[in-house]
Amino acid sequence: MKVNGNSIRAGMILEHQGRLWRAVKTMHTMPGKGGAFMQVELKDIRDGTKLNERFRSSDSVERVSLEQRDYQYLYTDGTTFTFMDTETFEQIELSADMIGEDQVPYLQENMVVTIESYEDSPISVQLPTTVILAITEADAVIKGQTASSSYKPAMLENGVRTLVPPHITSGTRVVINTDDGSYVERAKD
Repeated sequence: MKVNGNSIRAGMILEHQGRLWRAVKTMHTMPGKGGAFMQVELKDIRDGTKLNERFRSSDSVERVSLEQRDYQYLYTDGTTFTFMDTETFEQIELSADMIGEDQVPYLQENMVVTIESYEDSPISVQLPTTVILAITEADAVIKGQTASSSYKPAMLENGVRTLVPPHITSGTRVVINTDDGSYVERAKD
């Protein structure tokens, strides 16, 4: 579907210069001299390279829609990760760079993820926004520290370090944001 340059928004998937790009940032600019244009920061879906491009209202670009399907994470053999389609039960294997090196530690057995595909080729994996993990080690509380809203370092069961409130101790299950690895709340289980 063709869209004009002024209607490009952040998050859109575009086909430009024979490649697939995700619009990361957009800014409408009206210079004092000349016509208005949309300044768009594009990120290549496959290799992550970035491109800054100007689109005028008279320019048109192809908007691509991706197929999204739910897959269940099964296991890893160290280099590839195996997922199963929840409807057809077909299995696919993806590499760590397809998932994202910072997202891999948050994968848990039987976790349902969303895999985006273009022309039956997987492009990206979206994890749930939060996961529940146990704290394996946490620093001791320093006297008087609870009076202020300070955080202390802690180690999660997946080996990732994060900051937690002073009342959280080793063995406590907590909710963690998968985007940045930050503490959300104590788990309610």
